[in-house]
Amino acid sequence: MKDGTWDRTALAGGLFATGAYGIWGVAPLYFRWLEDFAALEIVAHRILWSALLLLPLVLILGGHARLMAVLRSPQQLGWLVVSGILIGVNWLLFIYAVVSERVLEASLGYFINPLVSLVLGMLFLGERLRPLQALAVGVAVLGVGNEVIRFGDVPWLGLTLAFSFGFYGLVRKRLGVDAFTGLTVETWLLLPLALSWLGWQAMLGNAVFAYAPVDLGMLFLAGPITMAPLLCFAAAANRLTLGSLGFFQYLAPSLQFVLAVWVFGEPFATAQWWTFGLIWLGLALFSVAALHDQRRLRARPLEAVSADATSTR
Repeated sequence: MKDGTWDRTALAGGLFATGAYGIWGVAPLYFRWLEDFAALEIVAHRILWSALLLLPLVLILGGHARLMAVLRSPQQLGWLVVSGILIGVNWLLFIYAVVSERVLEASLGYFINPLVSLVLGMLFLGERLRPLQALAVGVAVLGVGNEVIRFGDVPWLGLTLAFSFGFYGLVRKRLGVDAFTGLTVETWLLLPLALSWLGWQAMLGNAVFAYAPVDLGMLFLAGPITMAPLLCFAAAANRLTLGSLGFFQYLAPSLQFVLAVWVFGEPFATAQWWTFGLIWLGLALFSVAALHDQRRLRARPLEAVSADATSTR
C-alpha cells in the first residue's frame, strides 16, 4: 500500500473512530432529553427499534450468510443470549445513570473498563499482565478505593457498568461473531422481553403508543443512536489497527465527564479529583504499555508486517 493511500485510510479511520466514540460520549444528552420516561421504557424501545433497523441493514450489507450461520449454531445462539443479557443490563444501567443524574459515575465506569478487560483477559483467557499493565490496574484500584474511603460509598453503578461491558466484550471475543451480526441477533433475542414489558404497560394503560407522535418519535431515535456509532466503529476497525483504535476509546467517557460536571452540573467534590486522577494515571500507564506493544510489532521483519497487512484487507 502506498504511503499516500495509507495516510488517507488512517485519516478516514480516525474520523470514523471519532464519530463512533463521539456519539457514545454525547449520548447522555439524548437520554436526558427522555427523562420523563422510565429507564425500562427507554431500554425497551431501544431494543425494539434497534432490532427493526439492524436486520435490514445487515441484509443490505451482505450479511445474510453470516446471519444464517449464527442461527444454525445452537452454541453461538446460546452465548449470544448471554451477551444480549449483558448488553441489555449495561444499557439499562447507563440510561438509569443519565436520568438519575449520575453521569459522572457512569463516566468513571467507562474509564476503568479497559483495565477491567485486562483483568478479565488474565482470568479467563490466560493472558499475562506485564509489569506496567499490572501497575495500571493497581493505580486504578487505588482510585476506586479513594472513593470508598473518602465518601464511604462503593461506586456500584460505575463498577457494574465497567464489568458488564467487560464481560460482554469477553463473551463476544471468544464467540468471534462480527459486531453487526452479533448485535442484530442479540436485539432480536431480547425483543420478546421488550415487547412483553411494553404489552404489560399497555394493559396498565401506560403504553407509550398512546402518547403523542412526538413522544414516539423521540423514543424511535434510540434505534439510530444505537446503530450510527456501530456503523462508524465498524468502518474505523477496517481502517485502523486495534492498538490505534484503542486510543479513541477514552473520548466517550471524557465527553461524559465534561457533560456531567459542566453541562448537567452534577456535584463534584475536590476529593474526587484524586479518584479520577488515579484512574487517569492508570490509563496513561495502560496507554504507554499499548504504545510499547505497537512499536514491538512494527519492529518485526518486513515480511511478517506485509502478511498482516494483506490479511486485513
